[in-house]
Amino acid sequence: MRNVNPVFRLSIAATLALCGALAGCATPGGLHPTGKTLDARSLKSEQSFANVPLSPTAWPAQDWWTRFGDPQLSTLIEEALKNNPSLDEAQARARQAQAVTDEAYAARLPGADLEAGAEGSRLSLKDPIYPPYVLGHFAWGKSVTANFSWDIDLWGGKRDAWEAALGRTRAAEIEARAARIQLSVNVARAYVQLGYAFAEQDVAEGELQRTSQTLRLTRRLVAGGLGTTQQEAFADSQAASAEQQKAQADRAIDAARSALSVLLGQGPDRGLSIARPHMLDAGLVAIPDQLQVDLIGRRADLVAARWQVEAASQDIKAAKTQFLPNISLSAMAGFLAVGGSTNVFQLPARTYSVGPALSLPIFDGGRLRANLAGADARYDAAVAHYNSQLIGAVNEVSDLVSALASVRTQITLEQRAKQDAEKSWRDALAAYKGGVSGPLTPLTSRQQLLLTDQRLALLQSQQADLSIRLIDALGGGYSEK
Repeated sequence: MRNVNPVFRLSIAATLALCGALAGCATPGGLHPTGKTLDARSLKSEQSFANVPLSPTAWPAQDWWTRFGDPQLSTLIEEALKNNPSLDEAQARARQAQAVTDEAYAARLPGADLEAGAEGSRLSLKDPIYPPYVLGHFAWGKSVTANFSWDIDLWGGKRDAWEAALGRTRAAEIEARAARIQLSVNVARAYVQLGYAFAEQDVAEGELQRTSQTLRLTRRLVAGGLGTTQQEAFADSQAASAEQQKAQADRAIDAARSALSVLLGQGPDRGLSIARPHMLDAGLVAIPDQLQVDLIGRRADLVAARWQVEAASQDIKAAKTQFLPNISLSAMAGFLAVGGSTNVFQLPARTYSVGPALSLPIFDGGRLRANLAGADARYDAAVAHYNSQLIGAVNEVSDLVSALASVRTQITLEQRAKQDAEKSWRDALAAYKGGVSGPLTPLTSRQQLLLTDQRLALLQSQQADLSIRLIDALGGGYSEK
């Protein structure tokens, strides 16, 4: 062993020391995410859509509201998309996410800066750094330096962090587009609610007309000795109740107009100028073929959730690289001088340095493993959110299709019930007028007619609302292209 080269001995010792350090390093062993994204094709729906027409062109267009044939609705939606402040909020979140992405990208690049300063101090007589002529005196130290630093992304961790931020930016941008779709849907649904309020007003006015007609007839019968004052009072109370229902319907119109004013980003006077809606029936429902697969790219919430999963995956990669050695490089060049009369900008005052560095985490109290475990948990949460969104989306479409079919059937039946109720009312009124029957017969017929009118108005409103909700469930015109 005496003849062994000292340099060789030193190399062996350094190697052993490095191996010992590596053996004690923090490691990511045993940590991994458990979440798995659902395959959309596993969500079976063939039986649910067995009786529904399928068409590859059934996806909603970007201007889907035009299919309802009401120019006022188109005007209102365009106005809301221009003025509603909630869209500015969504855009601000997207810009904020982009700023975070830009910051993550900048962390991958070298940095350089320029420093200039002066510091006065009394220098020690024993100071080995400065020249003897300034020791023991107060002197000014002056420096002008240019500094360079670069944290070399040896394992791609900073790139992974940047790609994670990029995924979140993409998700925020999609959410901003989703906010526009949701706003258009909300305006259309509020417009349907205004139409329902007008329909309820029609029902209330019809009921008021019938109760007033009954009251006039009862008063004539009482005046002719064919009726009682109790019958007159009862008829009058029915007319008063009808007037109350009319006032309630008028208030519902004001409330619906006010709700639209808010969505339009305008004051309450804007709502007063909105005329009665005249929306057309959207027609029979058709569902796109390959719904489960294509829905992933047609619904903004699903696309955004997918980007969040991708971002969380990149976070895991970035967290794992923190367990590995890292190399950084720094350099400095400039001028340094001591002494109040010394010119710092002279050749003898020049100075420079270069400093490569290697860092390796050995013991950190479990910080890196906790960081990786957190990244794994965030990934699992993002996957679970995406899966729940996908399941909910497919089932929502199925439920809305079923609801629309049911409402259409109910409307047909209710229209027949209304025809029968109108005939019953006319016959009962004629019998009461001729003295053949008492006041209860027209009362019963009138109440039945009121119920059918109210149910029909509600069903027609539900049909329009369900059509809009189905458009929303199918993506509202969103496309990744």
